[in-house]
Amino acid sequence: MRDRVRADTKAAGGWTETVLYSFKDNGKDGTFPQAALIFDTSGNLYGTTSNGGTGDCKIEGSAGCGTVFELTPKAGGGWTEKILHNFNNSGKDGIYPYAGLIADAAGNLYGTTSRGGGSGCSQAGCGTVFELTLKAGGGWKEKILHNFNQNVNDGNNPYAGLIADAAGNLYGTTCAGGHSSSGTVFELTPKAGGGWKEKILHYFSGGTDGSCPMATPIFDSAANLYGMTTSGGDLNDCDYAGIGCGTVFELTPKAGGGWTDKTLYDLPNFAAGGVILDAVGNLYGTTKYGGSSGNCGIQLPNGCGTVFELTPKAGGGWKEKTLHNFNQNGKDGAYPYAGLIFDAAGNLFGTTYQGGTYYWGTVFEITP
Repeated sequence: MRDRVRADTKAAGGWTETVLYSFKDNGKDGTFPQAALIFDTSGNLYGTTSNGGTGDCKIEGSAGCGTVFELTPKAGGGWTEKILHNFNNSGKDGIYPYAGLIADAAGNLYGTTSRGGGSGCSQAGCGTVFELTLKAGGGWKEKILHNFNQNVNDGNNPYAGLIADAAGNLYGTTCAGGHSSSGTVFELTPKAGGGWKEKILHYFSGGTDGSCPMATPIFDSAANLYGMTTSGGDLNDCDYAGIGCGTVFELTPKAGGGWTDKTLYDLPNFAAGGVILDAVGNLYGTTKYGGSSGNCGIQLPNGCGTVFELTPKAGGGWKEKTLHNFNQNGKDGAYPYAGLIFDAAGNLFGTTYQGGTYYWGTVFEITP
């Protein structure tokens, strides 16, 4: 989707869409934003585009390596866009940022690129974690915090964004790499003398614990990590290509160090975005296929996708409940590729890739 939009509630009900900025394929602007935005305390918006900009990435058939941009509201109305960083195919910088950004208290921005960085993973690189810092005289300076590499002890291809703990450590996932080439969960810790140290918290095996996490993990109040993998798990719960439809997992820190991985649920249909957590410990997520609707048979497995809830059982384990089956009936959406967010009342909001009145996708709300 090329446009970033705002939806305002109407006084009489319903929602109004306002396009804040339309990206231009002019060799300078970014193109194809694929991630959510963040605000700063002044109301400015920050985000990434997966392509576009001035970097030369024609090695993979697309012009531009991606950008980080800022949208600033004008005093008289409207918004002004500014490119903060153009990713470039220099062999050092990252390229193709698919995920969004996070900011620290000082206003520094952190994110990932799916490719680029050091050598390995073909000429396109294995991906990076980067920081953008505001310079005293204006402008932004990029610093690569970690270059992923093609060895069995590191992950590669981080498609998801980052989260930070109270100490400023960064956490994320890679879809590939690791001991079984099935992805990792990693932590980056700032060193006392400068630089960052990477630690792999879990290597996915591609079996019962899942494979290829492509969403940002989340913390609960006890510092446990939760996330989803897009494949792997119990092959008997998924009849597509024999690779498994993914898992919902939990990583728990051990008292003596290290982390314990636990599969909470084997998804019967392919996972989409990550999971979110409510105040009482229930998890919510989406599957991009499956469900009870049979109107999406063009994609396999059948079904237009679901919204689900996982509730911890009193005696252990988790219980799954389907909150909504999407139906490509000319009104409902289909294929929810992204995750969910809550409002203060506990309503769920998300998007679907297709479906709706015009077939080009929807924004939806699910109310308890």
